[in-house]
Amino acid sequence: MSIQKKDNTNGVASRLARPNILALKPYRCARDDYDSGILLDANENSLGPTSVPSNSIDPYDNHLLLERYPCPFQIPLKEALCKFRGNDLKHSNIFVGVGSDEAIDLVMRIFCKPGFDTIMTTPPTYGMYRVSADTNDVQITEVPLTHDFDLNISAMLEAVTPQTKLIFICSPGNPTSKAIPVSDIERIAQSSYKGIIVIDEAYVDFSCDGSAVGLIHKYPNIVVMQTLSKAFGLAGIRCGFAIANDDIIQLMNNVKAPYNVNKLTSEVALNAMNNLNVLENNVKILLDQREKVAKALSKFEFVAKIFPSDSNFLLVRLQQKAKEVYVRMADLGVVVRYRGSEIHCSECIRITIGTHEENLSCLKLLEKAYKDVTK
Repeated sequence: MSIQKKDNTNGVASRLARPNILALKPYRCARDDYDSGILLDANENSLGPTSVPSNSIDPYDNHLLLERYPCPFQIPLKEALCKFRGNDLKHSNIFVGVGSDEAIDLVMRIFCKPGFDTIMTTPPTYGMYRVSADTNDVQITEVPLTHDFDLNISAMLEAVTPQTKLIFICSPGNPTSKAIPVSDIERIAQSSYKGIIVIDEAYVDFSCDGSAVGLIHKYPNIVVMQTLSKAFGLAGIRCGFAIANDDIIQLMNNVKAPYNVNKLTSEVALNAMNNLNVLENNVKILLDQREKVAKALSKFEFVAKIFPSDSNFLLVRLQQKAKEVYVRMADLGVVVRYRGSEIHCSECIRITIGTHEENLSCLKLLEKAYKDVTK
């Protein structure tokens, strides 16, 4: 199977990408040209793997032919995602990567000149934006969210410079758990800012606000990132997506490693896409549990605030000693996340919604931990 590489001489990608990226001749792997026949072109071991992970009765169920490199295009998976997300998406609008983190790193490498360009973030937000920026020697402009965890759009636009190549917006936010209205994203897209707007939607399937995916056809500088790690319950396979105009996606495919997504990941991801009733049921269960946990937390006198949530977690402010409570809870066997060092998050912990039994244990030990550290 072979896919024609698109010429990126026009559009947002050619205007914003680093010149060396535009001039890059992507590595052509063996499966770019042929994937059937007697394959003696890629120095694979034709005798097959020495170990095969399988749930089959046959302990050597090698239906994936793991001795062969995977298809670098993941077309069936991309088409399944297009069907799921709608909005007239085509597989050329989809990049498949190792979680969302690979896509975050790639857009920085493609659009930001090291030591010169900048990205903009809106803290409190996902920490990997900073890690990737530091790794790629890209400066960061921070425009904090409001105390209500909304975008400060006027301040963001005032802080934009010609070197601001990427704006990262996490929606629903982490650790805020609050969705950013699509209308706010569109306000930025309609502004004088012409760089790339990256919408990180890791938790979008828990939100009633919907996805920004529908904006990519209207605004060619919007990139939406999603993942199977959260609502799909597949954090262990490390599979994420970038959804954008095909000129941006083509550059991401040019720069990525030749076989970045393995066969096992692709098979599990495709199975999940073909069983969306399980997704719907699990999301319903988690949202129901979220409401029950929030209601129980509201009865604790030491809980100062439970922030509204559009995600599968709750941001909770304690009256005092949040860090000590977090440590004590871990000692007792329940691990939450301390977020008190983040802006607007003083004395806050982040509690992921688990199973019914896990949530009961969390609530019980939270109460005990607070008593232990304040007695």
